[in-house]
Amino acid sequence: MTARPANAHQARLLKLLRDGGPNSRAQLGDQVDLSRSKLAVEVDRLLETGLVVADGLAASRGGRRSHNVRLNPDLRFLGVDIGATSVDVAVTNAELEILGHLNQPLDVREGPVAVFEQVLSMAAKLRATGLAEGFDGAGIGVPGPVRFPEGVPVAPPIMPGWDGFPVREALSQELGCPVMVDNDVNLMAMGEQHAGVARTVADYLCVKIGTGIGCGIVVGGHVYRGTTGSAGDIGHIQAVPDGRPCACGNRGCLEAHFSGAALARDAVEAAQQGLSPELAVRLETHGALTAADVAAAAAAGDATCLDLIREGGTRTGQVIAGLVSFFTPGLVVIGGGVTGLGHTLLAAIRTQVYRQSLPLAPGNLPIARGEWGPTAGVIGGARLISDHLFSPA
Repeated sequence: MTARPANAHQARLLKLLRDGGPNSRAQLGDQVDLSRSKLAVEVDRLLETGLVVADGLAASRGGRRSHNVRLNPDLRFLGVDIGATSVDVAVTNAELEILGHLNQPLDVREGPVAVFEQVLSMAAKLRATGLAEGFDGAGIGVPGPVRFPEGVPVAPPIMPGWDGFPVREALSQELGCPVMVDNDVNLMAMGEQHAGVARTVADYLCVKIGTGIGCGIVVGGHVYRGTTGSAGDIGHIQAVPDGRPCACGNRGCLEAHFSGAALARDAVEAAQQGLSPELAVRLETHGALTAADVAAAAAAGDATCLDLIREGGTRTGQVIAGLVSFFTPGLVVIGGGVTGLGHTLLAAIRTQVYRQSLPLAPGNLPIARGEWGPTAGVIGGARLISDHLFSPA
């Protein structure tokens, strides 16, 4: 993809076609502030670039039938969502429909070189299936703060060896296409905005509870990243005064008391102390425990595991309640691997938020689980790069 929109009107038309699919010129005209003649000029110019193609006649609206247009069906975007312990890679078309998706275990602590070798291998496998001859752009999410303009991770607590690594530049050279890089939680927020539970909400929070905890902040339909790119790093808000030491160097951080890693540690302690026979059996069988083991034991009625989930949900809810009182969002989305803990976790979070937030803040505030699960991040990655490419150069 070499062409870019020449002006804001063309950029608006491209994004309308991305988000709404094929559309007639008349229907596009209903959504943009352009005269019929100016609209025709801009659409014709997009057709000339190859970004947009004709798509037959539209349904009659009582007069001369309009022509449908759509984004070029040959455009391909790569979405990559790197987590602490796994990676998702997907190919989408220009309308951000997933055409192929792979998920593999991964240890982000192995460093960027090893991680990107795996990512590039997965991208090559998807390309080899015939889904794409190449990629027109790629959006990459990493589990730590990112200096967004440069596409560079900055002092990520759970990513040794990544500080300052030129992710955008390195992957752009390897993939042969433009690349954008962002925090993985921001991509999840963008994925839920495009095709998930946040489709109709302009101001919302998207909380990801995985190995760590982060929050995507969307204001007026746009991700808010802050001046340093690290806005939303709520896992390092203090939840317990003088509490457990955290990987960031402080004590009592939410992430140190409730996250995938913290829950696994608490589960091992409960098993070793004889507080949970179910976890003890699982620990003896597998040699380790994860949040998934806690979820399974809780589903079987294990009281200790239910208490761990409720306690973690309450602490998370305390932090979210402060955010809700400050920001008064229209929605809170909860996602990430730990949401597999199910209704008990969501109920504990909701209870604490409704109890602790200022009276006018929560109102009828929905607190919902994300619709797209692990694919929200790759859809968000494709959304990120398309936002960049569908903007004037």
